[in-house]
Amino acid sequence: MNETFELRSEYIALCDLLKICGIADSGGAAKHRVAEGGIRVDGQVELRKTCKIRAGQKVSGEGFIIDVVAANAG
Repeated sequence: MNETFELRSEYIALCDLLKICGIADSGGAAKHRVAEGGIRVDGQVELRKTCKIRAGQKVSGEGFIIDVVAANAG
């Protein structure tokens, strides 16, 4: 699954992004998935559950890629 997420603020926490995009069913499931080491940010394994994800970054894992882009103003 490839998805584009429009970021409407400065950043979003990694676990919140996974939950909003439907990668995890709940915040707890998202945190568990990050803790297992199955999530990469810009190609690097990310273990911080609340890592700040900003526009221009790519979050990936088994079966998915999320491109984070800045929302168009106006």
